[in-house]
Amino acid sequence: MEPKPITTKKLAFITIVASCGGLLFGFDMAVISGVLPFVEQQFQLSPAMQGWFVSSALIGCIIGVAFSGELSDRLGRKKLLVLSSILFLICSVGCPLASSFHTLVLFRMIGGVGVGVASILVPLYLSEIAPANIRGRMVTYYQLAITIGIVAAYLSNAYLLNLSKTTFASLANGEIRWIFVDELWRGMFSIELIPAILFFCGLFFIPESPVWQSERSKNQQIGSSANVASNNNQGAYKELFSKKLRKPLLLGILLPLFSQLSGINAIIYYGPSILNNVGISMKDSLLGQVIFGLANLAFTFIAIWKVDQLGRRPLYIYGTIGATISLFATGLLFYFGYTSSFLLLFCVIVFLASFAFSIGPLKFVVASEIFPTAIRGRAMAVSIMVMWVSDTIVGQLTPLMLKGLGTSGTFFAFATFCAIAFLVVYFMLPETKGKTLKEIQDFWAKN
Repeated sequence: MEPKPITTKKLAFITIVASCGGLLFGFDMAVISGVLPFVEQQFQLSPAMQGWFVSSALIGCIIGVAFSGELSDRLGRKKLLVLSSILFLICSVGCPLASSFHTLVLFRMIGGVGVGVASILVPLYLSEIAPANIRGRMVTYYQLAITIGIVAAYLSNAYLLNLSKTTFASLANGEIRWIFVDELWRGMFSIELIPAILFFCGLFFIPESPVWQSERSKNQQIGSSANVASNNNQGAYKELFSKKLRKPLLLGILLPLFSQLSGINAIIYYGPSILNNVGISMKDSLLGQVIFGLANLAFTFIAIWKVDQLGRRPLYIYGTIGATISLFATGLLFYFGYTSSFLLLFCVIVFLASFAFSIGPLKFVVASEIFPTAIRGRAMAVSIMVMWVSDTIVGQLTPLMLKGLGTSGTFFAFATFCAIAFLVVYFMLPETKGKTLKEIQDFWAKN
């Protein structure tokens, strides 16, 4: 059963509130780039401890994904969104006030759990609340919110760094000087409190997913609550891994996998170095991150604009082709030593554009709509878990690839994965634009 019609204003409000979870996702994961140098200096962190500090949030993400899918199928989407907002609040208060490095890591991990929960529940909730004709656009707003959060983190880091050397530098003592001058990383973390409060308060004014409520009512009518409770877990996972859902499950696994294997994080992490190579002067490496973050943000609007007009399949095909060609061209430029050429910057921007309107947002759109309602939360958990685990693996392997294969070989490898992603999409992905969730569910049953 599809959601009942909702007024345009109400739908816009629901989208903004739910997407705050995506903004917090992006901000929480990106703010670390500005925080790390200050934390490293204050706590005298070894390289291993730096890695632990950065990856602690990722471990929290995996924990959040592990339990939130099944709980959302049992308890509802809204309750898990509220849990996510509470975890973000704890993190945004705890990190700035942390008394030790270990306490800081603990609060980072709590924030990571919130990110993990939001990464499943926000696109899932938006897909179930949206009318079929704009469902792709609404879920894509989640990816847009993530990119806004990333840019907001980069900009706030750079802005606070400037204030610490100008406006706040004249302060003699006090809490403001402690947070925004002496230990600036606390101030960088504290900015997250603003969207966290807005997210938490806004959730009390949005409804539960009508699709989930309808499925829950249907289950209660089938049998007694005791029978439903005892068979729900086993039956749901049995259905998820059944033969009739083999293709959607493969898509739900492969699309987020290839999203990370495309090398997007390597581009973001090493982006400032690439800009330096093409002659753009940067006194602060944060400027390079802002440039690439803005490019990623700008091209996400193409997905919002066209996902419900052209459809998921054409955008995915164009995006994987564009990513493959641009990454291969980047590898060639590194191989022949044209690292000071403007072409290098152009190729990276083309890759970011291809990722932003296709590979990045559409994995959430597809995963949120191709599974039956009764198991959609669990299925999304599997899909997003693959994304986080592959993200961890790629993050660990990229330095080894750069050392062993060289920069050109690393980009050739990423291009190869994008080419494989093109083949997967071309031969496996059906078009779902304009179809109701029930129509999509019936399609898999008939095929």
